[in-house]
Amino acid sequence: MPKVKRRVTPRPKQKGMPKRPVWKRFLAFVASPVVRRLVLIVVVVALLYWWGAVIWESLATLFGFGLIIIAIALGVAIWVVWQGRFRTLAKHWNSFVGGIILALAVWGMLSFFDLGGTFGQSMIGTSAIWGGLLIAGLVLLGVILIAPHKAWHVVTNAFRGGWRFLTKLPRPRRKVVGPRPTPPPRTVTAEASNVAAVSRSSERSEEEAKETAAAIAIPELSQEVGKHEPILTASGWQIPPIDILDKPTEAKLDQDDIERRALLIEEALASYGVEAKVVQINAGPTVTQFGVEPGWDRRYKEIKERGKNGNIQMRSEEVSRTRVRIDRITSLASDLALALAVSSIRIEAPVPGKSMVGIEVPNTTFGSVDLRSAVETVAFQRVKARSRLAVALGKGAGGDSVAADLGKMPHLLIAGATGSGKTVCLDSIIGCLLLHNSPEDVRLIMVDPKRVELVAFNGIPHLAAPVIVDLDQAINALRWLNREMDRRYRKLAEARARNIDGYNKDCLPEDKLPYIVLVIDELADLMVAAFDEVEHGICRLAQLARATGIHIIVATQRPSVDVITGLIKANFPTRISFAVTSHIDSRTILDTVGAEKLLGRGDMLYMPTEASRPKRLQGSFISDAEIERLVDFWVRQRRPAPTFIDLGEGGQAPVGGRTISYPQDTLLEEAKRLAQEHEHISSSFLQRRLRIGYPRAARLMEALQQEGLVKASPLESEK
Repeated sequence: MPKVKRRVTPRPKQKGMPKRPVWKRFLAFVASPVVRRLVLIVVVVALLYWWGAVIWESLATLFGFGLIIIAIALGVAIWVVWQGRFRTLAKHWNSFVGGIILALAVWGMLSFFDLGGTFGQSMIGTSAIWGGLLIAGLVLLGVILIAPHKAWHVVTNAFRGGWRFLTKLPRPRRKVVGPRPTPPPRTVTAEASNVAAVSRSSERSEEEAKETAAAIAIPELSQEVGKHEPILTASGWQIPPIDILDKPTEAKLDQDDIERRALLIEEALASYGVEAKVVQINAGPTVTQFGVEPGWDRRYKEIKERGKNGNIQMRSEEVSRTRVRIDRITSLASDLALALAVSSIRIEAPVPGKSMVGIEVPNTTFGSVDLRSAVETVAFQRVKARSRLAVALGKGAGGDSVAADLGKMPHLLIAGATGSGKTVCLDSIIGCLLLHNSPEDVRLIMVDPKRVELVAFNGIPHLAAPVIVDLDQAINALRWLNREMDRRYRKLAEARARNIDGYNKDCLPEDKLPYIVLVIDELADLMVAAFDEVEHGICRLAQLARATGIHIIVATQRPSVDVITGLIKANFPTRISFAVTSHIDSRTILDTVGAEKLLGRGDMLYMPTEASRPKRLQGSFISDAEIERLVDFWVRQRRPAPTFIDLGEGGQAPVGGRTISYPQDTLLEEAKRLAQEHEHISSSFLQRRLRIGYPRAARLMEALQQEGLVKASPLESEK
């Protein structure tokens, strides 16, 4: 919704200021609601007395049943004056005028049955044809004034239908029954320029694309996405259309209620001696931000003067004035929430780039931001044109869409209490990646210790491994990512490339490296299982993996210092906080308070890398049905034999059609030396001497036992 500039009446003068003239005070007294309503009652009583039994017969003869219409019109006028709805009358003047015209048309219809009185007969005249045309014109004009947009659509659709009928042009219909046989499939990947350089690879990739397109063009799938033509990559993957998501529905806000709240804010601040006025209103889906411009603190002194008649008069003169301090406004947050009858408000002081204080008030009706509405915005399309890792986060307090590039973040930390919208945010980010990238562009590794959230994405070809629910496998995934990062750095060094974009730009399509995104739904469970190894693995990836195209998205519902440590926070500059329970949790995730005042249900604070303070957003929402359609779209294109990484101990991982053996633990030689120097060693002994965690020490003990350097204890052999 566009920003609304509004003019506000000046604040009443404070104590010590000169009094207004007598005639102004008299006019203010006459315009007060009590006097206005008293005058209205007197006028109504006088009219009723005037319309007595003597005049009733003449009025009935003159107006007929039109007296009922006149009574309804007088009732509406009395309601407007009684309630003081002059602003509503001025805003919706077209509805009032259209209603009057429709009432005249009804009056004319009554005259056809001799029920409209002399006035109605004079309206339709003596000719029935002329009277019918006049009434039809009044009805049409009234409908146009009451609903101009709908009337315009009806007229334009009628003209289009008539033109098609006259010219016998059939309505265009698009039916997708399979891929087009003659033209080659349209490619959307950046490999087109490199494919042109090598003709043999280009011809082979185009033939494979046609064969794959014919294999995946299932009739049921074509019916679901029939509004858009299929978009195929060079290797034959089909990109899902935007029609796979539901059409957005936005809640309508009450403008009168927003204006009333603006006046309440000004009156509440004035009652506490703070002069301020609302200069800007930014209405969002969940909260509305009122831009308040601080006024002045004025000081006066009283001056005694002798008038012309010799009497001494007192006059107040302004001595100095200073701007109202922002602290005086922010300290009134609880009082403003009480005046507005809301649970809590958030004050942003000042609004970045503007000379005003932002007071964020929850709306009476909460609206959601559908993922499709966020993806179709210009802001997201701009980010998508520059990067493959574009994500639509949601909309701000003013209705402006916010999109981000995961490649520039380069890692994201999400925290929030249970039910605040944390998992929905993860689903929306994954949905954005699946909407615009094939498995050759982005690979995903998902860790879901709760076993109920991310398992819905099982089966998509983007997964480098099935959704990980076991804690040991999650730790192995961190080790594999660290080894993959080292391998990619060696390849970048051989190609003399600074990052993954430079490497992919100068290599063949089949040798390109895909982006890898690690998604962890609950970090606290991993930290409890293996604190040292998980923290070390995540921090090493966060520090070094950006250039190799590996990015991390971590979420947790317990933003405490033992889960989100200082080392992790230092390597995750981009953070999102949903509603938390206390200001301590807010400081832990954002280094500032404010998240404890969020409303939940997707209301969040987004702290990008380049910003000094967080921005309030309503997160984008993707439903379970949309996730199922998106997953089903990709599952139908699945290859017969998907390749997964091996997360076993000392396993091998397929990379580019080859298998690479990874080295053993770097501390194994040191553990062997300790086993030779000491007669009896244990896992706790290795923990103390090597300063490692228990899981790693236990693995070293197993390796020593396999080589015969250490004998297993009786308890371990029984287990």
